[in-house]
Amino acid sequence: MNQAFGLGNMWAQGDAVTRTVAVILLVMSIITWVIILTKAISLYKTKNIAKEVECFWHAPAFDVALGQMSPDNNPYCELAKSAQEAMKHHDQQSGTRGELHQTISPSDWLTRCLKVSIDKSVGQLQQGLTFLASTGATAPFIGLFGTVWGIYHALIGIGSTGTATIDQVAGPIGEALIMTALGLAVAIPAVLGYNAISRTNKVLIAELNRFGNDLYAFFITGARVGQSEKTK
Repeated sequence: MNQAFGLGNMWAQGDAVTRTVAVILLVMSIITWVIILTKAISLYKTKNIAKEVECFWHAPAFDVALGQMSPDNNPYCELAKSAQEAMKHHDQQSGTRGELHQTISPSDWLTRCLKVSIDKSVGQLQQGLTFLASTGATAPFIGLFGTVWGIYHALIGIGSTGTATIDQVAGPIGEALIMTALGLAVAIPAVLGYNAISRTNKVLIAELNRFGNDLYAFFITGARVGQSEKTK
């Protein structure tokens, strides 16, 4: 590309507004890719952890099963610990305070604690999605604003000279249109990343809810859902 019509020339010839728009798009692009790559690595690790959940139920004891799970950024381990601590807390309080035992049942207490733990994990999974959605929605318009601003200055330049030859129009108009292309280049990865992460999050949240149901059944009935049928 001819340097006279490249990004360097656009930066050199642009005013404060043009440069500000370019910097905003650059920052949005960097943050978008950081979020996408970070979430991709995190979700990959979480999906690998999900494959180990079945081994959790084959451990000889619940404490042993917890010890076999990695505690680092493991929503399944956090959910299991939350369920265990909830039941221990209820048992301790029900033995010392009759009021707690009378006001809330173990089933209700465990359900609330599991929900809090799942909501916490869901919040962690969805971190960054708001920025991706906002970037996908606003970046094209930010680029379009830069385009309109560039064309406006190009027209002022044409009006001041009184002539509008191809040489005079092509450069400024082309540089202005680059802003639209930059806006799309920022928005498209953000939208695709948002959709991919959201789809993966739905699968992981569904699996986390199933694990929570199994924990609930284990602590309330003594066996996970479907385990009694398998042992018959």
